[in-house]
Amino acid sequence: MKRTLLISLVSCLLVINQASIISRCDLAKVLHQEDIDGFEGYSLSDWLCLAFVESNFNISKINENVDGSFDYGLFQINSHYWCSDYRSHSENICHMECSELMNPNLLSTINCAKNIVSGPGGMKNWVKWRLHCSGRPLSYWLTGCRLW
Repeated sequence: MKRTLLISLVSCLLVINQASIISRCDLAKVLHQEDIDGFEGYSLSDWLCLAFVESNFNISKINENVDGSFDYGLFQINSHYWCSDYRSHSENICHMECSELMNPNLLSTINCAKNIVSGPGGMKNWVKWRLHCSGRPLSYWLTGCRLW
């Protein structure tokens, strides 16, 4: 009986954990539907690369920074500038709670990311994008994804 209960619990935890990961092609479809391809000059492949290098497509990822701020969600959006997590001072430029950045719906996340990209620096605001995506061929990110 205890063994069955333990196996059920572990199975539930695995399902919950996997539910926060979105596949590359599913993300491509969502981003395509939100007309993000070409937004501020960045391709759909740029956005996919960004999501991969920042969170490995993990919608619910949270990362604590040395300055006491936190990065949230798929694009690892920072609480000091873009959202409020009620843990530290925030400029809250996206006018949202950071927890919204981990919503599987992704609309709030996409809108906030667009806000960031529209400002000075564009995607260069993400260090990992600069290091791993900028200036590289990225078309392979869409390989096998049927968007139409």
